[in-house]
Amino acid sequence: MSREVGSPVDGLVVALSEVPDPVFSQAMVGPGAAVTPRGGRQDALAPVAGTVSTLHPHAFVISTPEGTGILVHLGIDTVKLRGEGFALHVSEGDAVVAGQPVVSWDPGSVEQQGFSAVCPVVVLDVAPEALGDLREGSPVVAGDPLFALEA
Repeated sequence: MSREVGSPVDGLVVALSEVPDPVFSQAMVGPGAAVTPRGGRQDALAPVAGTVSTLHPHAFVISTPEGTGILVHLGIDTVKLRGEGFALHVSEGDAVVAGQPVVSWDPGSVEQQGFSAVCPVVVLDVAPEALGDLREGSPVVAGDPLFALEA
């Protein structure tokens, strides 16, 4: 059985190795992909159905019913913005469906403040072999599949 993991934002899918942060580029937190988002205010969507297990303005984790965590990080070093420019639409512990808005943000504003807006989407606590069908190099609309997670 496999589960599709969707893109949280509109943009271009890039390899995780291209993310300008070694924690992500060296897959220290787990395998995945990243999306260079288009500019302009937009909603970051839940990549899978599950429960919001961690929620910060700049990052969130959705845990699947099987217990696998999917981390979405909105930009790099955006924790330094202290939530400015981010609006939460859910709370920790909420059940969400794939494609549900989780956080609103503006990637263009993030870049104007000197941060990368790239969005790593990482599967926590799995081996790289658990991912298949990565869509690297492809444009995506929020909700489009990024990769498949093999159960």
